[in-house]
Formats: sequence, structure tokens, C-alpha cells
Amino acid sequence: MSPLRGMALKLSAVFLFVIMASLIKASSDVVPPGEAVFFRSFFALPVILGWLTLRRELSTGLRTRNPSGHFWRGLFGVSAMACGFAALGLLPLPEVTVLGYAAPILTVLFAAFLLGEKVRLVRMSAVAIGLVGVVIVMLPQLGNTAMGTGARWGVALVLASATLRALAHVHIRKLVQNETTSAVVFYFAVTASCLALLTSPFGWVMPDTVTAVQLIGAGLVGGVAQILLTASYRQAEAAFLAPFDYASILFALAIGYAVFDEIPTGHTVVGSIVIIAAGILIIWRERQLGVKRGPARSNLTPQG
Repeated sequence: MSPLRGMALKLSAVFLFVIMASLIKASSDVVPPGEAVFFRSFFALPVILGWLTLRRELSTGLRTRNPSGHFWRGLFGVSAMACGFAALGLLPLPEVTVLGYAAPILTVLFAAFLLGEKVRLVRMSAVAIGLVGVVIVMLPQLGNTAMGTGARWGVALVLASATLRALAHVHIRKLVQNETTSAVVFYFAVTASCLALLTSPFGWVMPDTVTAVQLIGAGLVGGVAQILLTASYRQAEAAFLAPFDYASILFALAIGYAVFDEIPTGHTVVGSIVIIAAGILIIWRERQLGVKRGPARSNLTPQG
């Protein structure tokens, strides 16, 4: 194992996921979320299949003992992705990124209720702190009567996405007990592509050349990011790598400002600091308790 290599892989994956979200945001005025989910999932498949072939894990990646588990993981994941993509069309990129970090906070609660994991004072305190951070980011939308309903819908969608991602994460924790990482990655892409196709009667459009390139690029970039993310956990422990997830906030701030002319509000900055503090506290406590998240973390994308 090489912690420095793992860190580099993790940061590269996080950066590419933000690039992927930026490409989806750029196309959000043209295509509906379901269509964007299809492109993101379907065009990640060649990358994933190529990766499995190079690693000589293709047969392993196609083998599963729990198809129903993959379906439910896919259903929650693709629903989270659709809500997140819809939110990107309504809110600034940094805000969507920050609010998305409600997912690991909610995962602690769902793991307690659904998996029976013990959650004591420190982790519950971290959850409460994180939710305070989420509320701080939301305040401009909740308190400004002049704010359009689109922004409020955006907040609702990104919080729904975070909730569904947390449920997906809980399912991944159960899946990885008997399923390989390769199988979880592959069947999510397949399930997401198939489920997204079901939305085609509800307003899909023929994208122009630029939009098609953006969507295909989002799929390819997302596939590469998923592979880098998984590879990073082969090089370093999950507890060491987990804090680097929050680099996505910095990347989103930079890309939002440079590409979309989005200037973060003071609420977003303060809320980000509070949410990051809560997340790091959860990571620290789980490391103390010896809670293993490696296989699960390696399959959790920012969309589900």
C-alpha cells in the first residue's frame, strides 16, 4: 500500500467527479435529468468494462449472488443521481456540492436504524453539528421571500438526493459483505442505465452536438473517476482517505466561479466549514471504534 499514491488517486477522482457535475450542469438547460442519468451511466460502462478486463476481473465483475440487492442499490442510487442532476440546474455548483455532504451525516442515522449499528454521543453530536451546517447553507433560500421557487426546489432536490445516497450507502454496506467491488460498480452502471431509460417517454430530447459531447464526456469522466476512487482504496486506508472527499468543495468553488460566474455566499462558506467539521468528527470517531468503511466508501459516488 502507498498512502501518498492513494491520496493522489482520491484527489484525482474527487476532481473528476466535480468536472462531471459541471458537464451535467452545463447541459441542464437542454436535457431532462433522466436523460442525463442515462448518458452518465451508459457511457461509463465501456470504461468500467475495460477496467475489469485489464484487471482480469471481468468474470468476477459479472458474477453476483444478490441481484435484488443490486437492484435496490441501483434504484436508490439512480434516484439520488436524478435529484442531484435536477438540483444542478437550479442552484450554484458549490451549493449543491456542500448540501450533498448531508449524505454521510444521514448515513450514520440510517445505519443505526436499518443495520443496528450503535451510535453514541460523539457521532450523534457530529450528526447534529452537520445538520446545523446544512441549515446555515439553506438560510438564504428559506429566509428570502424574494427568492424564486426554483431555488427552493433546488434545495429540496439536493436534500432528497443526499437522503437517497445515504440509503444507497447503507445498501452498499450490506452488499459488500458478499459481493465484490467489481460487481457493485458494474451492476450499478447497468441498473442505472436501464432505469434511466424508463424516463424516455417523459420529455427526452435530441441533444445538439455540444450538449451530446458534454453528456458523453460526463459518462466517460464519471467512469474514470469511479475507477480512480476504487483504486485509491487499494492504496490506503479508508480513514486516511475519507477527509479528502471535502476537497470537492474547493474544486466546486473554483469551477463555479471560473465557468459559471457563481460567487459563493457567506452562508455557503460558513455552512461548508461546519459540515466539514462534522464529517471529520464522524470519520475520527469511526476510526477510533474500528468501524470499517473501505469497501462501502469505494463504491459511493457523489450521485449515489
